[in-house]
Amino acid sequence: MKYLPLIWSGLWRKPGRTVLIFLQVAVAFALFGVLQGLKTGVAHAVAAARADLLIVHSRLSFIMQSLPSGLLGQIRAVPGVKMAIPVELTFGTYQKPDQGIGVVAVTPDEDWQSAFTYTIPPEYLAAFRKSRTAMLVRDVVAEKYHWKIGDHIPLQLPVAQHNGSSDWAFDVVGTFTDSDIGGGRYIVLVSYPYFDEARAAKKGTVNHFNVTVSDPKLAPQVADAIDARFVNSSHETKTESLREMAQSSMQAIGDFDFLIRAVVGAVLVALLFATTTMMAQSIHERIPELAVVKTLGFTDRAVFLLILAEALVVFLAGAVCGLLLATLTLPLAARFVHGLSMPGIVVAMGLALGILVALVSASIPAALAARLRVATALAGHRAA
Repeated sequence: MKYLPLIWSGLWRKPGRTVLIFLQVAVAFALFGVLQGLKTGVAHAVAAARADLLIVHSRLSFIMQSLPSGLLGQIRAVPGVKMAIPVELTFGTYQKPDQGIGVVAVTPDEDWQSAFTYTIPPEYLAAFRKSRTAMLVRDVVAEKYHWKIGDHIPLQLPVAQHNGSSDWAFDVVGTFTDSDIGGGRYIVLVSYPYFDEARAAKKGTVNHFNVTVSDPKLAPQVADAIDARFVNSSHETKTESLREMAQSSMQAIGDFDFLIRAVVGAVLVALLFATTTMMAQSIHERIPELAVVKTLGFTDRAVFLLILAEALVVFLAGAVCGLLLATLTLPLAARFVHGLSMPGIVVAMGLALGILVALVSASIPAALAARLRVATALAGHRAA
């Protein structure tokens, strides 16, 4: 404790340099915390995706190629299939072209919502089954457009009705939430029988089928059995679980863990070089002071530890502030990307890295200061 004033004095000998090192460390560890939180969010998204929910779509294209709704009976006949629901997707706009809304058409059979990741109150489910023009609205959509139950909502869809019009209208009967992290944010649910009957083209087709299996462990076998039924047909299918689709999405952008490690590593290496250079310059400027300290009886070891202590104070303060900033930022970002969080292990790892970088960056300047010879230093100072 008696050396704290000396450490504090050394830190603030050049306030501008100390503040610069502090800011560099804080920014580096804020980035470290955010990236680690993003990694946690991605892992959470994959783990949360349902393994028992299969998506059966065309092998040619998930979006552009449709499947006949008549395949439903054969899919339901596959052993292990608990429920199969046809799903049609389209994209519409509300009032303005930039107010896009995803439209999901489903058949409101009994317990149909178990083949989705939606949470719908029972009274809204009942109302959805009763009306052909009923529409269930995701909570964020209702909040954004201030829709309420009973509203008659006009939507423009790229699907023409029999009269040639692309203007559709639905009645809001309730709201729902979606636990699928990768699902659409602004979506509504409408009745597939009504939608298919009213449209002029592509009748009797769907974008895909949602299939639940009786046992998640059987999902791979059930998926293979479904695809085997339509192999070499004009409508070959590809069946994937939500979890497999989430993993494929992550693999599509490369090795996510490697990317994060590479970015964090590059930032820490750059920080190491920058702070080592500044600390070496600081030691060079303090040669006369360090010579006086040694004259007063400080040993080489004491001077070495004194320089390390100064580095540790700055680096730990910067690391704490950076990690705190990341911790405060992630909950705000989690409103848009679910699952982002700052686990305790990440904070501990960040502090450990802060200590490590401080020791490495300060070790060479501290060693130079410890090996300083008093007579040489003072003679050089007087000559200068």
